[in-house]
Amino acid sequence: MATTTWNLDTTHSGIHFSVRHMVIAKVRGSFRKFSGAVSLDEQNVAASSVAVTIETGSVDTGVEQRDNHLRSPDFFDVEKFPSIAFQSTKVEKTSGNGLKVTGNLTIRDVTREVVLEAEQLGVGKDPWGNTKAAFEAKTSVDRRDFGLTWNQALETGGVLVGEKIEIAIEIQAVKAQGEQAA
Repeated sequence: MATTTWNLDTTHSGIHFSVRHMVIAKVRGSFRKFSGAVSLDEQNVAASSVAVTIETGSVDTGVEQRDNHLRSPDFFDVEKFPSIAFQSTKVEKTSGNGLKVTGNLTIRDVTREVVLEAEQLGVGKDPWGNTKAAFEAKTSVDRRDFGLTWNQALETGGVLVGEKIEIAIEIQAVKAQGEQAA
């Protein structure tokens, strides 16, 4: 079986994050605009790959003032760095439907290797005859590794924004054109 290309269906997918706020709570958000593809070879998983581009200006935490701050030079600096990119360098099968996806994550022109713990959730046809696949993945990164160092000390101790960012990805993807035959 050859490699199958799956294009991200962004209307049925999400890229979410959470970070500690004031040490005691979490702030959650997502990116609303992204694109990408998964090339999956189920017979030779090592031949598989993942590529995703995220528009930094699409960050959404539900609070306009906070989102504007995240878009500013203190954080994503969207004018200078309009996108975040992930490109896999290695895909390995773990147990069951599990995958370990190692790749390069680039934020603010800083590239670091990250490992996504992923799972292929299944494949099915939608009511219009399109073949869809679903995947989930998660990882965590230290935002300081990407030059996201802004913070503010709290009077009670600690800092306003945590350093560890939890990332959760839920993907529904459609089989690329020309590969729709069952």
